[in-house]
Amino acid sequence: MSLKLAIGGKGGVGKTCLSLNLSLSLASQGFKVCLLDADLGMANVNILTGIYPDKDLGNVISGQFTLDEIIIKNYQGIDIIPGSSGIEQMTELSPTRTGTLVSAFLELEDYDYFIFDTSAGISPQVVSFCMASHEIILVVTCEPTSLTDAYSMLKVLSKHKYSRPVRVVVNQVKSASNAKKAYARLKKTTEKFLKINMKPLGIVASDKN
Repeated sequence: MSLKLAIGGKGGVGKTCLSLNLSLSLASQGFKVCLLDADLGMANVNILTGIYPDKDLGNVISGQFTLDEIIIKNYQGIDIIPGSSGIEQMTELSPTRTGTLVSAFLELEDYDYFIFDTSAGISPQVVSFCMASHEIILVVTCEPTSLTDAYSMLKVLSKHKYSRPVRVVVNQVKSASNAKKAYARLKKTTEKFLKINMKPLGIVASDKN
């Protein structure tokens, strides 16, 4: 199983949209995919899918249901573990509790890909998910604030000695040249100050649709 994680220092860069569409794309190629809405406390995969489950990860944390009981099966070919919205306790899970959750996810039935859509920022929960993943997809835009926040995220990963690949996607791109410049700025600063394995994954053009 490959566990991939979509992160971004800044909110609104497109992590959820990329996570969902990547999941659907992999499923269309015949892979078995599970998408976890790991934005603990502010889940929003349901907004993009139009699915509003009556039980979610919050019910698992409280002991009311098991993971198997909350999984939404075969939504356009993928399975979804719904997160929780508006539950403050979900944002205050200890790293140990978050690590236990990750282990439980990995014990589920055999998936080819397990994709985590995390919250913005560098909370302990996000860091715990990062350290458990096989590959991180860092989503940025060309905005200076997005690049600054992305560097802060990379700095935290470097501090925790994350050694696996961090692949960068430049999203909401209006011109390829601007995307290349944005990535080059981030890469130059990162290589100068941090020990992190960062590589480009690609760009996604801005589309009002």
